[in-house]
Amino acid sequence: MRILFLVPVFLIVVIMSSCTSTTTTTTDCTGITPTYTNDIASVMNNSCALSGCHNSSSKSAGIDLSTYDKVKTESAKSNFLKSIKHQSGVAAMPQGLAKLSDATILNIECWINNNWPQ
Repeated sequence: MRILFLVPVFLIVVIMSSCTSTTTTTTDCTGITPTYTNDIASVMNNSCALSGCHNSSSKSAGIDLSTYDKVKTESAKSNFLKSIKHQSGVAAMPQGLAKLSDATILNIECWINNNWPQ
């Protein structure tokens, strides 16, 4: 009798667990090879490392995006891309400004995926 009870419970657990999905999004960076000097520095300087935001003297939230090394360190953190993509659970950046263009975000993401070329 116990076995008859356990079989439906087991089937329900199997069915429920098969309904969950994990979606992994990968970015296609084929042919996109941004460098910090040519592509990323200007975005950081004009949108992030501003007075009162993430420059060397303001360091809003303790984040300084004024140099290659500092941008590389911060961009390795999961919240970095989430914030510039305006995803939920993080503060949207740049704060108080329009979201960066999709092309700019793709450049930043490919720069990270390509191991932060200078």
